[in-house]
Amino acid sequence: MFNGVLGYVAGGAVIGILARLLKPGPDPMGWIMTIVLGIVGALSGSWLATEMGVTSRLLVWALAIIAAMALLVAQDMVRERRRSTRR
Repeated sequence: MFNGVLGYVAGGAVIGILARLLKPGPDPMGWIMTIVLGIVGALSGSWLATEMGVTSRLLVWALAIIAAMALLVAQDMVRERRRSTRR
């Protein structure tokens, strides 16, 4: 999807920021975690696009953002579970 490490960092930042903007609710995480979230979303989204046979770059980006949003939801679920078990 991207070329080189810097491409994945820059693309991951964009994907992570877009995922955080599109997902409703607060997301208390810093910039580094946003970039990591975007990179993992880009990798999983491009893998999913390859498995589905998607060749459109726009759809690959959309899948990467959706994957990053799914990761945000999973993180929220884990955070809520930890909060509820601490009480």
